[in-house]
Amino acid sequence: MEGHLLLEDEEEEEEEELQARAADDDGTNAGDSNYDGTVNSFNQCDNQCSDFGGSRQGNVDRSWEAPAIEQAATTKQEFQPVEVKEEFVDQSAIKQSIPPSRKRPFPDQGHGYYEYREDRSYGRAKSPQPPAEDDEEEFDETCVAIDTYNCDLHFKVARDRLSGYPLTIEGFAYLWSGARATYGVNKGRVCFEVKINEEIPVKHLPSTEPDPHVVRVGWSLDSCSTQLGEEAFSYGFGGTGKKSSNCKFQDYGERFSENDVMGCLINYDVGEDVEMSYTKNGRWLGVAFRAKKTALGGRPLFPHVLSKNCAIEFNFGQKEPWCRIPDGFTYIQHVPLDQRMTGTAAPKSKSECEILMMVGLPAAGKTTWAAGHAASNPWKKYNILGTNAIMEKMKVATQRVEWPVF
Repeated sequence: MEGHLLLEDEEEEEEEELQARAADDDGTNAGDSNYDGTVNSFNQCDNQCSDFGGSRQGNVDRSWEAPAIEQAATTKQEFQPVEVKEEFVDQSAIKQSIPPSRKRPFPDQGHGYYEYREDRSYGRAKSPQPPAEDDEEEFDETCVAIDTYNCDLHFKVARDRLSGYPLTIEGFAYLWSGARATYGVNKGRVCFEVKINEEIPVKHLPSTEPDPHVVRVGWSLDSCSTQLGEEAFSYGFGGTGKKSSNCKFQDYGERFSENDVMGCLINYDVGEDVEMSYTKNGRWLGVAFRAKKTALGGRPLFPHVLSKNCAIEFNFGQKEPWCRIPDGFTYIQHVPLDQRMTGTAAPKSKSECEILMMVGLPAAGKTTWAAGHAASNPWKKYNILGTNAIMEKMKVATQRVEWPVF
């Protein structure tokens, strides 16, 4: 029993001690660092700081006031009129600051001018519309004229079909452009004239380009290419003062250029040979070529011109002679029709035209096949559109350009 009493006394003492501690903590130990209550007041904050002189200083009255915000006075903004001053701008100074264009200016009219206007009208955004078939004019087939079917695609023939000029825009200025007449002869003494009307400006070509303006005139077979003087039975005399046949060039006569009139003469009445000679502005330059009649085999030779950036005009006899012609020669237009011979006939309609498109991998033999097919069908006069065809029209120092084969 005594053990139980002692336990009860101890329990009572512990309860009293706990009550005393609780009474002591009420208001006095709230800021103790060991306090684990849920109340957090300004006293706890003050007692934890030593600036207030101790841990038991009582409650501190604190309040929070919102800072005063000054409202900006709203003022009505007034707009004042501003005086605008007009200043004169010197347009000539602006034009001088603009770099000069490589195109021909508008006032300097000519073949290059019209070509430039056409190039501006049809930019990259749109392509020119093909001419309507109704616009094709009737032409007297008995007249000797430039054969539109027997000339390069980049040689532009005039409506009268007696004059023309090559394209000169951009890279076309590097190319030669040729054309033949519709009739040829294989007998008699025949002539025609060619006048160099204009050397078309090509300022976009580099200064290192040799002879940017050259014309070559002469005779060739209908089966020859338009590159006059660069294969057998093709005879030409150029403005550089050289004659050429089968790509062999020799000095002959003298140079000629813009506004000169060149007479081309052919004489079948000299025995077994055929003689070809030239005149410049009515002055005879001597015999340039002699060919065997047996080698020609009765095939006719046609008037032929090859131009590089020059506008030319023919006189086959439709006009009065421009210069004196040696006695005994007749303009080809005045030769009787039954003694003239036509070249390859053009298709009568577009339905008779033929287009072949080559499809294949690089180096598969497309160009080789196309060249062979064109050679086996010479009467069809195929125009092969490709890199090789363009390179054939470009020459360096009167020699054919040799390109490596990969």
